[in-house]
Amino acid sequence: MRDLKSHLMTGRMAEVALEYAEGTRTPAEPRPASTVILLRDAPRPEVYLLRRQRTMAFAAGMTVFPGGRVDATDSTVADSWSGPSPEWFSERLGCSADTAAAYVAAAVRETFEESGVLLAGPTPDAVVEDTTGADWEADRVALETRELGFSEFLHRRGLVLRADLLGPWAHWITPEFEPKRYDTAFFVAALPAGQVTRDVTSESDQVTWIRPADAVAAVDAGEVLMLPPTYICCHELSPYDDVAGILAAAGEREIRAIMPTVRVDGDQAYLETT
Repeated sequence: MRDLKSHLMTGRMAEVALEYAEGTRTPAEPRPASTVILLRDAPRPEVYLLRRQRTMAFAAGMTVFPGGRVDATDSTVADSWSGPSPEWFSERLGCSADTAAAYVAAAVRETFEESGVLLAGPTPDAVVEDTTGADWEADRVALETRELGFSEFLHRRGLVLRADLLGPWAHWITPEFEPKRYDTAFFVAALPAGQVTRDVTSESDQVTWIRPADAVAAVDAGEVLMLPPTYICCHELSPYDDVAGILAAAGEREIRAIMPTVRVDGDQAYLETT
């Protein structure tokens, strides 16, 4: 298994990191984003992963969990909310309640956009059973293209966001040398009964369900590319015997923001986490 604390960078990433270390790059402001580690028992836990298109501006060719940046409409879902309050999430994630609410809303919206799975329901104790119909797909595309706001989508369909189905897991901030930076909240969530994942997003060219340990092994073998947060999350999830255990652990984790730094040794750059 790779070193979880220090990673030798190569290619363009190494070039940019060395330029930053030389003082020729000004750090960009990180934008808030959310990622969801979607889980299912089969019978041991599996995670849902997407490989980003090689033409993407950020993390091109990388295998990732569903997720993306917070949208302006994500902060307007307070009246369509069920589960722990934004204040509860803010204490877990170390941010304001408004920011926490946007993180949660973005997590649910991005999961729907990138996998077709919707963590919402008509009542606080129900979840949508099927999102494979043409009408659901039309809404998913409209959300993805920003023709439809998330709050409007929930209101129009009479749905409440099921915040109780999300467990805060980690908090990562893109290193300062990267030209595109994100301040990302990671959540875990179980695949709702009756729903299925669909290869729908235009941002990926491959999707898969895989055991976390197998994903780690694929990265170690050079078969898959992952950014450190995804790799480390898969490593952390590998010991669990079932999804219920992961969700229970999420309620007890101490979450702190992690921003990897650059260490230069000669002409080589290392990405380090502490």
